[in-house]
Amino acid sequence: MFAPKDISEVAALKEAERFKDECGIVGIHGHAEASNIAYLALYALQHRGQESGGIVSTQGGEQFVHRGMGYVADVFTEKVLARLPGRHAIGHVRYSTTGASTLRNAQPFCANTDGGPVAIAHNGNLVNATAVRRELEGRGAIFSTTSDSEVIVHLLARSRETSLEDRLIDALTRVKGAFSLVMLTHDALIAVRDANGFRPLVLGQLDGAWVVASETCALDLIGATVVRHLDAGEMIVVRRGRVRSLRPFQRPTRESFCIFEYMYFARPDSNFPGSNVYLFRKSLGKLLAREHPAEADLVVPLLDSGSAAALGFSEESGIPYETAIIRNHFVGRTFIEPAQSIRNFGVKVKHNAIRGVLDGKSVVLVDDSIVRGTSMLKISNMMRAAGAAKVHVRIAAPPTIRPCHYGIDMPTRAELIASNKSVDEIRAAISADSLGYLSLDGLRGLGKKLEQGHCDACFSDEYPVPIAGAEDVPQLSLFRSVEEEPADPEVE
Repeated sequence: MFAPKDISEVAALKEAERFKDECGIVGIHGHAEASNIAYLALYALQHRGQESGGIVSTQGGEQFVHRGMGYVADVFTEKVLARLPGRHAIGHVRYSTTGASTLRNAQPFCANTDGGPVAIAHNGNLVNATAVRRELEGRGAIFSTTSDSEVIVHLLARSRETSLEDRLIDALTRVKGAFSLVMLTHDALIAVRDANGFRPLVLGQLDGAWVVASETCALDLIGATVVRHLDAGEMIVVRRGRVRSLRPFQRPTRESFCIFEYMYFARPDSNFPGSNVYLFRKSLGKLLAREHPAEADLVVPLLDSGSAAALGFSEESGIPYETAIIRNHFVGRTFIEPAQSIRNFGVKVKHNAIRGVLDGKSVVLVDDSIVRGTSMLKISNMMRAAGAAKVHVRIAAPPTIRPCHYGIDMPTRAELIASNKSVDEIRAAISADSLGYLSLDGLRGLGKKLEQGHCDACFSDEYPVPIAGAEDVPQLSLFRSVEEEPADPEVE
């Protein structure tokens, strides 16, 4: 195992802040239109990354690559996809949160090894990436990106194992943290999840071809059939139309799938083991209504994140549901503010309250989280300006008290309002008449009904993979062929 070299773990984590990103991945094996199918799957995964996209295909032992900045529809055109031939492909969408927004960090990453060309697309967060990178650089490695995903490529290239799948296993045993990953070789598609199972990955079939993707919504769009979700610590190798399953990593006693995938990050139409995402979010709202009832005229969601929970709250409480805040879906990440200051411009350009619905009404405003509290204060004030008599805020999650270190973008502990203030202090800070959070015990009770263990460290401060001394450090995201006819598909 590599050891840190003249750098403390805390310093390494702070330096690695530039690596932060969130991702969606897809892999196709054995389809005549592999690149086109990968493109469509990435379209469905656009919510997991909006900054860059990339596809790598293989044909005749040669790699064909296209990466670009922007949305999937902007990066890929008919002409571009026509230049990505072959029956096998992998794809990636990325959303960097504070790291370098440059083309060099777009994935998949490609490398030529003595075992042949490989391409890797990665979703997750390696908590020891900086330490490993420093050690590799000390041994002469030259990095071309600021993504922690590149660490895996270098480790794979330096491995002394014989086969590429064994080299990948060797590389992944040297890193810590969260990863779901797809790798494309000249004749195989390899997909793997870390032993804790932080990030999702699902296997499907389409016209005799095999597909892996971050979420089932991608399989739905391309018309693929869901076969199963990959287990935590599982690697599958797809070669000549056959799927071989390996369990090369030592698993902890309890897996730690990110509960935030159910609560916020995944698309509502996706399914994870034990529940549909949308239905799980509705169940959060129902439980929230039982834990924190309110006397009100309307239940109003903060679109789009609070919609399902607000419906659940409304059904459980009997208070009518109304869409009283309209979201502008055409707002990008940045916009030009007018020279003359407009009060709450940043919020108003994205949301606007409907006076005719709110005027004189007592309202329950439902959302999935309060992070810093600044946006919620502006929304609360906007609703009052539109005539709301009272604003009762209900959050379909426990207070977020710690940052995530496994792939979800969150601020530092110091910036998280719930880590520094009581619930009543937060209520005052956001100008709410009342405030209620879902309880941690309540969330865990719902989680027990699912088919896998979960990580809730951002709510509980209980990290499955310890990050020594990292309390005030932001999370580090990894938000970083021979042509053949497929045989009869079978899972071994």
